[in-house]
Amino acid sequence: MANEKDKKTSIKLFEDYKVRTSWDNEKETWYFSVEDIVFVLTESTDVKQYIKKMRKRDPELNSNWGTICTHVQMVAKDGKNRKVMASDTEGILRLIQSIPSSKAEPFKLWLARVGSERLDEIQDPEIAINRALQYYLAKGYSPEWVNQRLKSIEIRKALTDEWQRNGVKNSEYAILTDILTQEWSGMKTREYKDFKGLKKESLRDNMSNMELVLNMLAEVSTTEISKQRNPKTLNENKSVAKQGGSVAKVAREQIELETGKPVITDENFLPNQGKPKQIRKED
Repeated sequence: MANEKDKKTSIKLFEDYKVRTSWDNEKETWYFSVEDIVFVLTESTDVKQYIKKMRKRDPELNSNWGTICTHVQMVAKDGKNRKVMASDTEGILRLIQSIPSSKAEPFKLWLARVGSERLDEIQDPEIAINRALQYYLAKGYSPEWVNQRLKSIEIRKALTDEWQRNGVKNSEYAILTDILTQEWSGMKTREYKDFKGLKKESLRDNMSNMELVLNMLAEVSTTEISKQRNPKTLNENKSVAKQGGSVAKVAREQIELETGKPVITDENFLPNQGKPKQIRKED
């Protein structure tokens, strides 16, 4: 397996189901969460038990399990990065043989499409950007919001690259993000999501244009301050994150002073009778 820095983890959608994936640059192949795949094909209420029974009734599969499956770091159910059982496309196709499901054929086509899309994106990154653009537009977001959202992804990536340069661990990104978010918005990330009525949904995907811009300002400010200060410890990075967030806080307070209404809104873009919920004006 390649080093973790050579992998790209993400979530892929098959119909309405989420499948955790990890791209291995060295082998140029996707790895898929076995539990997610089994759930998609069976909708079993106890996936682990289903896998045990599947292996028991298919001795050949069971004897080759260690070859077909491997442990790959992905986001676990508790939200943390952990080693989960995964398999590449060839292995997943072998698992499908042991799962009687009407979704088998369309799922095979989906596997082929996912692999092709990733290879296309490596050759031309603009394809990935356009795909994200179409995804947000299809969900009902405005073109103006989508442009801001795509820019925010670039800014976030620059910030995490800077944190990585400073020796910050992936598990510590959430700590610094909480500090940055609380400084400019007055709420930690979880509190902000609760305020908007979100659970596992992306906070940034449910921000208004103004909220998104201020969050971008906080992150780009943190990145630039970090480049000048070169923090070496987690505490030093915390201080920089707070300073970056304070830049956006000043901007937020000035906007609220001039407009007479709060920037932070509890509105979101969660589906409402099949349509995205729109940001409403303050009373």
